[in-house]
Amino acid sequence: MRHFANWGILGLTLLFLIGPFVIIIFAGASAGESLTFPPDGLSLKWYAKVFTVESFRASFALSLFLAIFGTLTALLIGVPAAYALSRYKIPGSETIRTIVAAPIIVPGIIVGLALLRYLVVPLNFGITLALFLAHTALVLPYAVRVVSSSLNNLKADMEEAAVLLGCSRMQAFTKIVLPNIRGGVLAAFILGFVTSFNQVPVSLFLSGPGVRTLPIDMLSYMEITYDPSVAALSALLAFMSLAIVFVAERLLGLSRYV
Repeated sequence: MRHFANWGILGLTLLFLIGPFVIIIFAGASAGESLTFPPDGLSLKWYAKVFTVESFRASFALSLFLAIFGTLTALLIGVPAAYALSRYKIPGSETIRTIVAAPIIVPGIIVGLALLRYLVVPLNFGITLALFLAHTALVLPYAVRVVSSSLNNLKADMEEAAVLLGCSRMQAFTKIVLPNIRGGVLAAFILGFVTSFNQVPVSLFLSGPGVRTLPIDMLSYMEITYDPSVAALSALLAFMSLAIVFVAERLLGLSRYV
């Protein structure tokens, strides 16, 4: 009896986690003209229509730009910061770690409103620049925390040996440290990319006319049109995110860093 109860609990858990994905996949494959589940027949026409909507293509390009270059910028800042926090005794290091983690801890709505009120409006920043800075700040904690985890697992003896053999600190970092933590850096990039690409609350405050990320564009689209194309696009994005995480887990062992 206990064995069946465990299997039942496991089945309900999987249903709770996977059920919404199944609903979205089949809702996007509906042959009808409105978003319904169960679908009115099956067709792939709405999956094909996703690629013909101009606003989806433009917002996808913007989201991709923000996810890639925002994450790269966060890594350029986060890797040196993680190295300093891991290798040196810095006064107030715990406070610094808390401040760096603030974008994860503080609700996204508050972050978006604060950036809009105290950065975009007073300084008259453009929408794209504001989104870029916001997405960089949002993924910076992942860069610092994941890279710090890799550095903590790397013994400092190797670096010190390189310095004793004549390398400068920069040479020891580029030739010894960086190659040994590249898995953590790549894991941080993937986590940052997925987080940035799927970001909603902050982007909702900072998006503007003609400049919207893909999740915000999908919300705006549903206010006007209630066809299954949004469900189809949601399914495609879910598959993309799952594929990225799956490949990262197989190649990098992503779970070791998070």
